[in-house]
Amino acid sequence: MFKKVLIANRGEIAVRIIKACQEMDIKTVAVYSEVDENAPHVQLADETVNLGDPTPIESYLNIPKIIKVAQDVGADAIHPGYGFLAENPDFAKSCNDKKMKFIGPSPKVISLMGDKIAAKKIMEKAGVPVIPGYHGVKQDNSSMVKEGRKIGFPLLVKAAAGGGGKGMRIVHSEDMLKDSIESAKRESKSAFGNDTVFLEKYIDKPRHIEFQILADEHGNIVHLFERECSIQRRHQKIIEETPSPVMTPELREKMGKAAIKAAEAVGYSNAGTVEFMVDGNLDFYFMEMNTRLQVEHPITEMTTGVDLAKWQLRIASGMKLTLKQKELIQRGHAIECRIYAENPSNGFLPSIGTLTKVESPTGPNVRNDTGIYAGMKITPYYDPMLAKLVVSSENREDCINKMIWALSRYVVLGVTTNISFLKKVLSHDEFKKGNITTHFIDNHFKDWMNAKEGLPVEALIALAVYDSMHSKTQEIVRYKESDPHSPWKHVGRWRMGVDS
Repeated sequence: MFKKVLIANRGEIAVRIIKACQEMDIKTVAVYSEVDENAPHVQLADETVNLGDPTPIESYLNIPKIIKVAQDVGADAIHPGYGFLAENPDFAKSCNDKKMKFIGPSPKVISLMGDKIAAKKIMEKAGVPVIPGYHGVKQDNSSMVKEGRKIGFPLLVKAAAGGGGKGMRIVHSEDMLKDSIESAKRESKSAFGNDTVFLEKYIDKPRHIEFQILADEHGNIVHLFERECSIQRRHQKIIEETPSPVMTPELREKMGKAAIKAAEAVGYSNAGTVEFMVDGNLDFYFMEMNTRLQVEHPITEMTTGVDLAKWQLRIASGMKLTLKQKELIQRGHAIECRIYAENPSNGFLPSIGTLTKVESPTGPNVRNDTGIYAGMKITPYYDPMLAKLVVSSENREDCINKMIWALSRYVVLGVTTNISFLKKVLSHDEFKKGNITTHFIDNHFKDWMNAKEGLPVEALIALAVYDSMHSKTQEIVRYKESDPHSPWKHVGRWRMGVDS
């Protein structure tokens, strides 16, 4: 087993990996930019190294700098977390070239699965169902328009090197196709340095369902069941759950076998995720393979009891999987909500500022993966995700109620968050029935997204009560009932702590 691991990441995932390493008696090294000097992952690690400039390209994306730090501190492995350099084959190769183990699959597999066109061709050859489309080399407009006619409308234009919805366009008719191809290419070139695109059939009532896999370096592979990831905004997940409410035992067996077949087709090792699109008829199609630990991995851990981060370390060190497919089972139901510093009523635009108060819920089967603290500055440099709140219970109904309860007790002040929005989604009748697709938010919350409202009066009252009870350094202004500016003039007859 490794003696020292450098974590090339920040935030809650760096905290998660550090804790897993420390439980296994592995020394940890945290890297951080100037704005993360007091971050929890920096406080937890055994050693820390300042990367300087907070811009990602000069800190967490700076391959030469991170490799040199790892060499200087004597790390024998590097864990990339997710995001940043996690799916960068050049980084994986640099680690291996310097005799440091990259905790993840091989550079070749990362590169192969990062090319969505190549990945689909491999899966098609391996017998894994893929979405009908055009994945050819001809990129001129006339050829692609011709192929688009064959597929039929609506269809998707997608970036071959894309992700997170960048370089993707929904095309409803032929007269839109040429402009959509050109704009998708421009965006893809800007975001990924590659303007190659492909065409795919647009799936009716699409669900995004993925399967977690673990594969060792000796050819052993298991899947750890599915995660329903259909609740998305801007093509990015915000609520995930397992089991999927649409899953049947027969479908789970078919999709699980397809996920393992996909991993076998590329010689995969370590933790990974095979992502599928499922249509209204419960037909499923391969979308892509994520060659890393996923943000939503905790819900799998809570229902299977398997520590995925620890298994990443074991597999990377050469250990064989001791998990057997027939012995793996799920217990209960788990839901994860991603807590973002963003404004849902203003197009989910990120929110920046200083966190003045942070309180998370606690209780049986409540897990809060976080990398924030009161006083922390939320900057525009990094992804606005603050934390991941995860709960589990005996069944889906109880789990939904538990998550709503937990969100109601999650306090983050100083920036706008999506907590209230998440509660609304979970409380929606169609969500409770399991009638969800990747269009759920667009279909049911358009009014919310265009509201651009300020803080609700309940939040203002809660802030006022908190200040009046806890402030010791400021003089608290107490309104009389006769004052026309009193906040109590705007609520019902219930009162608490009013001067007589």
